[in-house]
Amino acid sequence: MAHPPHASHGDRHTPDGGHPQGHGHAHAHGHDTDIDWAEMAPHLEAQAELFTPLYERALSWLGKEVTEPGLIVDAGSGPGVVATLFAETFPGARVMAVDGSAPLLERARQRAERLGHGDRFGTLAGELPGVLQQLDYPVDLLWAGRSLHHLGDQRAALKAFAERLAPGGTLAIMEGGLPSRFLPRDLGFGRPGLEARLDALQEEWFAQMRADLPGSVDEAEDWAALLGAAGLKHARSRSFLLDLPAPASERARSYIAATLSRLRDGFGDSLGPDDRATLDRLLDPGDEAGVHRRADVFVLAAHTVHTAVRPV
Repeated sequence: MAHPPHASHGDRHTPDGGHPQGHGHAHAHGHDTDIDWAEMAPHLEAQAELFTPLYERALSWLGKEVTEPGLIVDAGSGPGVVATLFAETFPGARVMAVDGSAPLLERARQRAERLGHGDRFGTLAGELPGVLQQLDYPVDLLWAGRSLHHLGDQRAALKAFAERLAPGGTLAIMEGGLPSRFLPRDLGFGRPGLEARLDALQEEWFAQMRADLPGSVDEAEDWAALLGAAGLKHARSRSFLLDLPAPASERARSYIAATLSRLRDGFGDSLGPDDRATLDRLLDPGDEAGVHRRADVFVLAAHTVHTAVRPV
């Protein structure tokens, strides 16, 4: 599944669906919630690469929680940036990237080959959670990195994930965290607090996206309770920080500009004229006050991982 580039609930949603891992929906405009993850593949890959330090810290923590996994499944792998990090972190494991988008899985396979992990890296195309029934072996570590919220019945999906675990196997889901921040509160022009207003619009979009999913069920996001209801034990949570301070690198600036551009295009009709004008100026490559040139832009994000274990 794909992960949104800049949003509340820990970067999980934008109106056009920016996400660092991929899942097949169709392209969205305005408040339409269909997403074409394959079309967004380059953006998804660039975002996940930028967020690699955060993922590395999360996987290092998992490495202390999980004992020598034989099979790791990345459920909603997208273009495979995180899946290949699993292959690097756990050199004795076989890694299976699972996603609804065949083009994204092909990018994942090519990435694994390029990084030297091809001999223990596989892909499986299909819709979660049912596609997991095609796995030949139980899973020692199942990772769902902000893919769960794209499934209508999250409780049922967690139960299906848990059933695919080997006894003693670990389920790890990345859901929630804090909204990303790129900009100072007061830019020196426009109305202060632009990102907070964008957060509110994204919350509305996310609620509609969830409501539009097939079989959508409202669920309190008490992940420890939901993991327990799936029959898992020893639920734990930990948050991981990405802190890329100002002055931002060109790579970070490109990501910031791409994200703000998507937000402007997706929410243009919902933004006030002042905020639209502010975004236009921020995105003007020739403007000294824009994100391409100003010295005070940064990337600050926090994502939360929740884990639990299938009883032996």
